[in-house]
Amino acid sequence: MNQNFNRRKFIKTATVAGIGLGLNLHSVPVLGREKGRRIGIIGLDTSHSVAFTKELNNPNCGDKYSSYKIVAAYPKGSEKIESSTKRVPGYIEEVKKHGVKIVDSIKALLIEVDVVLLETNDGNPHLEQAMQVLKAGKPMFIDKPVAASLRDVIVIYEEAKKRKVPIFSSSSLRYMPSAREAAEGKIGKILGADTYSPSTMEPSHPDLFWYGIHGVETLFTIMGKGCKSVTRTQAEHSELVVGVWKDGRIGTFRGVRNGKPGYGGTAYGEVGNMTLGPFGSYNPLLEQIIKFFETGRIPVDPEETLEIYAFMEAADESKRQDGKSVSLASVMQKAKV
Repeated sequence: MNQNFNRRKFIKTATVAGIGLGLNLHSVPVLGREKGRRIGIIGLDTSHSVAFTKELNNPNCGDKYSSYKIVAAYPKGSEKIESSTKRVPGYIEEVKKHGVKIVDSIKALLIEVDVVLLETNDGNPHLEQAMQVLKAGKPMFIDKPVAASLRDVIVIYEEAKKRKVPIFSSSSLRYMPSAREAAEGKIGKILGADTYSPSTMEPSHPDLFWYGIHGVETLFTIMGKGCKSVTRTQAEHSELVVGVWKDGRIGTFRGVRNGKPGYGGTAYGEVGNMTLGPFGSYNPLLEQIIKFFETGRIPVDPEETLEIYAFMEAADESKRQDGKSVSLASVMQKAKV
């Protein structure tokens, strides 16, 4: 860890549960209040970078975000995905309007900041980018996807454990008010859930990693971890992924690739059912990110995050096997070889 990080006072320890799918995580130090509030961004190839900058650096936001500000950005993200690369010049100009310094390397960025938002839209370079941040000991939020392969996702979390650096990742859909209310017991114990979202695919990523992850994250927000197996049925414009949980509950994700896009679903509870959605804004996620930077407490169980990516990889394997049931344990084992 860098010297600035080592000088920070640790006031308590947040214990992270061990990975039920074969990984053991760690006790993460919680940073004291006196730590710095300078945020750095890696990747200006996603609208999230601009949205977060506008919100955090808004002079009228008061102390809503505990005085955290984005002070520097390393713009380079994807090298191969045109929909990402073409955004970079315009997004550089956008964040500069809000006082953000543009730097020419991640190394230079890490000198300027205390915590990091890894925003690169392309998950392929995430492992290499994340390792630089982890080696510097900087707490980090990793925007979706954590990486472009289950194997890289596992390595990132194992390295965070090894280096005792707090990280987390989440889709903003986890913090839709309706999803939070259902997950927190408004309709009693959850008996099952159906969710949907756009599921645009990018050839360089496993099918659901690129965009379907939003609906899958909503599903796990409601159902929690414990999915045992997955089956997947795909048609030209949509697909259906069915997960069976260890306690016998069933959760489904429908990915949509035509028609009007949207995010939502239905949660089924012991005392009633609840409609999920619509999506509102990035602000609830941003509030969780700042709380994470401020306290060091990881808001999404790493075991659940890993299970989300195992679910999506198992869906791909089910597709390869013509819709056969695939266990999450089997894809986790394969990814660790």
